[in-house]
Amino acid sequence: MQDFADRLAVITGGASGVGRSLAFALSEAGARVLIADVDADALAQTRDALQARGARAEARECDVTDPASLEALAALAFDELGGAHLVFANAGIGAGEAGPLWGYADSDWKWCFEVNFWGVVHTINAFMPRLVDQGSEAHFVVTGSANGAFLVFPDQPIYSATKAAVQAVAEALYHQTVRAQSPVRVHALFPGPHVVETGIFNSGRVRPDRFAKPADAPDTGIRSSDDLRRMLEAFGMQLETTHPDEVARTALDGIREGRFWILPLNPDAEAQVRARMDSILDRTDPPIPSIG
Repeated sequence: MQDFADRLAVITGGASGVGRSLAFALSEAGARVLIADVDADALAQTRDALQARGARAEARECDVTDPASLEALAALAFDELGGAHLVFANAGIGAGEAGPLWGYADSDWKWCFEVNFWGVVHTINAFMPRLVDQGSEAHFVVTGSANGAFLVFPDQPIYSATKAAVQAVAEALYHQTVRAQSPVRVHALFPGPHVVETGIFNSGRVRPDRFAKPADAPDTGIRSSDDLRRMLEAFGMQLETTHPDEVARTALDGIREGRFWILPLNPDAEAQVRARMDSILDRTDPPIPSIG
């Protein structure tokens, strides 16, 4: 797909971060966009900002942990808006885990898996049958993370576990669509090449009561990439970051080029991935990765 003009792009987690930047990049390329998010206020603000720029933008509140919510989103896209051509399973959160793994609250595990893993599965279940039946070229993009797919950071095991599972699902979906000679192309998007400046560090702002964090749970104290930068600087480390707009441009380029792996890696991260792969093949102890 080289031309996005008049195509409908559906983006979960579309109110902020990478999802918001995808919406702007796609609209600037001529696409119609349907953004979905659980954060109603941010969703309305992003829709209004898109429309103020002349974008053909619709917004629908959607909770990716709820299959019915995604079915309603898919029905809107196909029954009322003429069918989708690009679907971005992009919604994601950070659990904000801190301390030893055995001390994490069950609610941390459950919330992160419900959004990051089950959110992708529910999006696949709601949209893939419709995309296949549509019978024309379409693209399904799964937002993953090198943190989990390739590297395992010791201070973020819940998030890493969800993204490892997401990557397994994305690759299986790719293989199944290729084997079926489906008109739907699957892509794995890895935001980067550095830590991306999103609100994922402050995911607690949309944390539902049913997954409430215990009052006595350890707190990372990190609410933004700037907080992470200051923490690393205290240890003599530097943090480079990437703006979500760059991720969106990379995503659109990857779709145009038909690549499954939309994977920008900085040289340090690539070296760490190679070191981990070598440790697997050589049966040596895994090296501890660093984000600094």
